[in-house]
Amino acid sequence: MPSDVSIADVPPEQAPARPDRQDIVAFVADAETESILRDGLSDAAPRGIEFHRTSARGAIEILEKTATPRILIVDVSGEARPLTALELLSDVVEPDVHVLLIGEFNDVNFYRHATRILGVREYLFKPITRDMVARHFGPIILNRARRPETLQGGRVVTITGVRGGVGASTIAANLAWHLGKRANRHTVLVDADLYRGSCALLLNAKAGPGLRTALETPQRIDELFIERSAQPVAERMHVLAGEESLSETINYDASAARKLIETLRRRYNFIVVDVPFTGLQLHRDLLMLGHQRVLVLEPSLLAVRDTLRLLALPNGPLQVHRGMIVLNRANRSGELTQHQVEDALKMKVDIAIPDLPRVVGNAANMGEPAALHGRFNKGIVALAAQAAASFPADSSPEGARSPARQGWRRVWPFVR
Repeated sequence: MPSDVSIADVPPEQAPARPDRQDIVAFVADAETESILRDGLSDAAPRGIEFHRTSARGAIEILEKTATPRILIVDVSGEARPLTALELLSDVVEPDVHVLLIGEFNDVNFYRHATRILGVREYLFKPITRDMVARHFGPIILNRARRPETLQGGRVVTITGVRGGVGASTIAANLAWHLGKRANRHTVLVDADLYRGSCALLLNAKAGPGLRTALETPQRIDELFIERSAQPVAERMHVLAGEESLSETINYDASAARKLIETLRRRYNFIVVDVPFTGLQLHRDLLMLGHQRVLVLEPSLLAVRDTLRLLALPNGPLQVHRGMIVLNRANRSGELTQHQVEDALKMKVDIAIPDLPRVVGNAANMGEPAALHGRFNKGIVALAAQAAASFPADSSPEGARSPARQGWRRVWPFVR
């Protein structure tokens, strides 16, 4: 009879040694899924993951002959009867295993059956992203409870150019426009450079005094203040930007950034923040308040150096993975190639946007989104899918709760 606390409830460093037992084993259907899992779980699983390229049925055959790992990741893509496969899998694994599931079924009933009845710890449906994996699988592997603030309110994405002039404001403006206009999600674009108002200009919107007022007197920030200060670009897309006199000093209140972001999260699904890294306290605070950092560089040696420096900054409390890397103006004539940039960084870039000076320049001069044009739009769509990925179906705290264990033979443990 098993005890009330299983080995999976104990942090890895305190768990009894099991030399015959792997820590994490994954059975995946394709190379893309394997690559995303490797990257997304690199921080949570520094000792690596043992991968097998096979189906759920193939996983059952292998696990019949080997010791069960502590964490089991199973991809049920392509299975005609995935719940039946999971029931068969439960017969061949040890009862204290934590099962993480990937599949093709965007269905609440499937999610509930897998997590509540079969005891699967978490389920993600494809297409998955690195951030989704880090955010939902990472805390389980590390035996950490997911922070409640990650489940409530809008998602904050910060966009930072590693150097001036690399196109970060253009990418921030187009990402916000895509989310608000095309994805039809309530979105606000915040330009943290109060002196230039570049993001507003790029989208033919107005800069105003509201952002400065919020940062100097945070006690005035509430939903009504936001409604009056954020300027509309589309029905579900607004811009909060300033264009202050260059001779004036902004008297930033240290509590203002957090109050502003918390209020925006109650109003908007996505908050895209264009944050130049200047060393100012405001910019440091904003970088620490996001869910996902995006670092934009151009293909130059100086930009590579500054990217590495920014990657070395500590993550904020809501950030589960390193910053995403966007290579803008990729393969520009006379600059480093994408392959050379990746060699210098010692990692792959997440998104590469080609050099399109005419498209981007004309769009900026007209005050319209460059994402209206195909090749630039492709990069923005890819960025939105990764940096602004929404939570999977029914992953609310209520939906994630499992019923009391119904015995240990069939139900994998769920730690409350």
